Amino acid sequence: MSEDNSDIADLSFEDALRALEDIVRKLEGGEVPLDSSIVLYERGEKLRQHCQARLDAAQLKIEQIIAGADGQAAGTRPFDSEAGH
Repeated sequence: MSEDNSDIADLSFEDALRALEDIVRKLEGGEVPLDSSIVLYERGEKLRQHCQARLDAAQLKIEQIIAGADGQAAGTRPFDSEAGH
């Protein structure tokens, strides 16, 4: 089973998302045998975790522009998702 999932770490976000969407279509189709459904579900969960990790990493890279008193950009600061709440 781990061999089937070893490639996930090397997938881009887009490729992992496409693979996850394909798994969802297969599972929703209802024509996959139970044992295969379990394997597909487990792979889908690993793909979902990979996509979430890629999104989390991208969010950390987002920066906000800090405006100076004259309204011009004075620098940047790391994105803080809690600041707006």
